Amino acid sequence: MKSFVISDNRDTWVGMRLAGIEGVIVHSREDVIEVMKAAVIDPEIGIIILTEKIVDLAKEEIMDYKLKRKKPLIIEIPDRHGTTRGNDVITHYIRESVGIRI
Repeated sequence: MKSFVISDNRDTWVGMRLAGIEGVIVHSREDVIEVMKAAVIDPEIGIIILTEKIVDLAKEEIMDYKLKRKKPLIIEIPDRHGTTRGNDVITHYIRESVGIRI
């Protein structure tokens, strides 16, 4: 199984390429959706890595893939500038997913 990165900036893409991970750089919602459609049906791809800004561009579609598909695993990472999510990202995610407050 391969990993695949979808990034909004060249620095993250180059860093992943140095680690042996193929990927693309996109900047529009339409491009994100198009690349995601191709990546999720590729049987070779086991992990899709997305930068936070990419997730923000197509949040609904990406969450739909996360909830309805077992493979590939979809991971959200910050870019080289750091996270824009704040400190309670995991707590917020659990609250949204499970509906309980921690």
